[in-house]
Amino acid sequence: KSLKEAYKDYFLIGIAVNQRNISNPEQSSIVKREISSMTAENDMKPVSVHPQDGVWTWERSDRIANFCRQNGIKLRGHALMWHNQMCEWMFYDEQHNLVNKEVLFERMREHIHTVVNRYKDVVYCWDVFNEAIKDGPRNPNVQDQPLRESSFYKICGNDEFIRKAFQFAREADPKALLFYNDYNECDPTKCDRICKMISDMKAA
Repeated sequence: KSLKEAYKDYFLIGIAVNQRNISNPEQSSIVKREISSMTAENDMKPVSVHPQDGVWTWERSDRIANFCRQNGIKLRGHALMWHNQMCEWMFYDEQHNLVNKEVLFERMREHIHTVVNRYKDVVYCWDVFNEAIKDGPRNPNVQDQPLRESSFYKICGNDEFIRKAFQFAREADPKALLFYNDYNECDPTKCDRICKMISDMKAA
């Protein structure tokens, strides 16, 4: 049996893919045979699909989405918002000053709605926000500030930008599963920070 057949009653078998993995016949045949859920490694990240204001580059992300559509593979969207591989123009005005949070949220909403609506027929879940929580131990002498000091944080000063991203994603697709994605979750301090953020968001 293939991996996806052997484990179909338990969980999805996932893989992160790039353009080579779906265009090389040997590699794509393995993906089609063994895999039940795919994630685009880089081709659906903000800068990949929306490099400039009003400019959308869909070719690479469409190729991955169409591969999933044609082969009955579920697609996990990664990632709608991230401090890295981000549309830097989203943070700045024409004089290269940071915009206010209202402008940022308007730009985020347009981006998230456009991307989610384009792929909602094939994407079953989204990594809505990626790696917003900082690493490192708490400093017992100061109040813990759990967020990475990204441009998002510099504009907003709190985690409202994360909440807004989830709100916009839910507006765009009421049925999709929505996730916060990060690394080093095994670190107790970082785990506590993530769990508190999610608990506060769900309570709100």
